Amino acid sequence: MNEHLDRLAPQPLWRHFRTLCETPRPSGHEAALAERLEAWADARGLAHERDAFGNLLIRKPATPGREAAPGVIFQGHLDMVPQANSDHPHDFTRDPIQTRLGDDGWLRARHTTLGADNGLGVAAALAILEDDELVHGPLEALFTLEEESGMGGALNLAEGWLTGRYLLNLDSEDRGEVFIGCAGGTDVVVEAQLPTAAMADDEVALRLSLTGLRGGHSGIDIHKGLGNANRLLVRALRALERFDARLVSYQGGTLRNALPREAFAVLALPEEEREAATAEMAALEATLRAELAGVDDGLSLTLEATERPADEPLNPQATHLLLAALHAAPCGVERMSQEVPGVVETSNNLGVVSLEKGRFQLGALVRSLRDSATRDLADRLRALFELIGARVRIENGYPGWTPQPGSELLTRFQRVHRERLGSDPAVKVIHAGLECGILGGKYPELEMISFGPLIRGAHSPDERVEVASVEEFWTLLRALVEDLARPAA
Repeated sequence: MNEHLDRLAPQPLWRHFRTLCETPRPSGHEAALAERLEAWADARGLAHERDAFGNLLIRKPATPGREAAPGVIFQGHLDMVPQANSDHPHDFTRDPIQTRLGDDGWLRARHTTLGADNGLGVAAALAILEDDELVHGPLEALFTLEEESGMGGALNLAEGWLTGRYLLNLDSEDRGEVFIGCAGGTDVVVEAQLPTAAMADDEVALRLSLTGLRGGHSGIDIHKGLGNANRLLVRALRALERFDARLVSYQGGTLRNALPREAFAVLALPEEEREAATAEMAALEATLRAELAGVDDGLSLTLEATERPADEPLNPQATHLLLAALHAAPCGVERMSQEVPGVVETSNNLGVVSLEKGRFQLGALVRSLRDSATRDLADRLRALFELIGARVRIENGYPGWTPQPGSELLTRFQRVHRERLGSDPAVKVIHAGLECGILGGKYPELEMISFGPLIRGAHSPDERVEVASVEEFWTLLRALVEDLARPAA
């Protein structure tokens, strides 16, 4: 399986990436991979240790004569986002990722996320550690856990553990760019037990399905105008309220940091309204497809008969209040940055919505370059859903990463980029949650940058990486490590 990866260059990096593809590693299930990497470190005589949370740190001493060089820390996360197309069963805790190389020079997975985020960064760090021809100072490779599910590894990272001066976060996704700042964020978790009422004899059960959206990363892709399945299905359900529809169940999205691609609802509706409701959904499908044309062209909205459910639907008032709150909830870009033109400052993703047996749950992710704006938007969501009697928790908050545009590390990276690739890198701030903000809070003396190969469609089954950019990334990383082992000019 994945033998074609062994034929790609640079071979050491792709060999490690193959190991990651064939070792299941969704968030919360990284133990097998961590143990495998520990065994690999033992075989190479490299020191390693784990902190109380389980984060893994591997150390390699400096090349003789370079012991006084500033230490370099490579940092990435072991987990990946587990997303598969609904028609492709895949157990991310047991099944390996199957990759395919297209004629267009891009590597993809078969019907699932690829795990290039952040598998390629981890693979690059491992390849550097085994490169015995490289001249380097003291090296540390920090591999964190549960980044994708809430930054758990970084938030619980041991203090006083890292010794390096420069940290290279290998979790970015654009060639020719280097990131020096990122958004912070927080989870908003909403729960409510809503009143139900039995189905009437003249009511029928219908299943409303919204599918075919592209999905994507809830930070990097939030500004692209892509469809959010939860936002759009709620819009459809609001349109069905005039036919006295009542909500029985709902399931939309699977991760709070991925734009939901699909959402489904079962509803109860008077039999006499079924034909008109079906026509209404057909008209709305045409409207939504027109609105998303050129951005998200695959949308499908269907209303079909289904078996009469065992669960009672919400009563009319509960249906109305829930749909009204979801419809009013902030979703998408809230504000663009004035300090960093073209970058989203604040956003919210309605990531996971569910309703079963009257129990409603919502998982949203608020992001902002300003920690004060993160807190404010999360509080607005709290205020909104408390109006319908829901319980709201704001948790797993993490800070943003304040840029250091004059740092020595950035200056040296820019020079190496010019020398090796013949161009200046674009210096950017990203609207996504890199771990640098958290790590900088624990280790304020660190200088940090983030860079990586060209990855698109992260957090969705469309995830892909441009193979040529990986070799370029490797060349740049290797040259930077050697440069940092020399005295500053």
